[in-house]
Amino acid sequence: MFSIQEILDLAIRLEKNGESVYRNAAAKLSGPDLVSLLVWMADEEVKHAQWFSELKHKLESNSINPFMEEMGREIFTDMLGEKSFSHQDVDFSKMDQPRDLIAVFIEFEQDTVLFYETLKPFIEDNGTLNNLEKIIAEENDHIAKLHKFLTSEAEVFVNGD
Repeated sequence: MFSIQEILDLAIRLEKNGESVYRNAAAKLSGPDLVSLLVWMADEEVKHAQWFSELKHKLESNSINPFMEEMGREIFTDMLGEKSFSHQDVDFSKMDQPRDLIAVFIEFEQDTVLFYETLKPFIEDNGTLNNLEKIIAEENDHIAKLHKFLTSEAEVFVNGD
């Protein structure tokens, strides 16, 4: 069984992973539009991780549980499938096109939305649900901006090229 703390730890880890990867990618690219987008997305991920951390602290200190106490591992696994939710599975060094990198970021954001959408039925507190829906909307905004960048004529350069 997954406890609420384990679920929130995973959400925090997802957001911190995203922040780290976006900042690292921004440092390696020189196209100003993409660098600006990645830095903005990293900052957004920091805010999301902070919200999940505050929720975890609130639950620990006040014993308020907006989710069901535990979800069965089988139900949770069935809902999420084989998603790894980690950039660690991607070998960024083998990507020779920055647009391939953007496609990976889109997939990661989509996986994150899937994870958060999976949590929604287990949230009983309307305030918590509203905040989670706001984060989902922000993650979907990240996806839209990344898609827009892919279809734009903006230049993407890898530093050192």
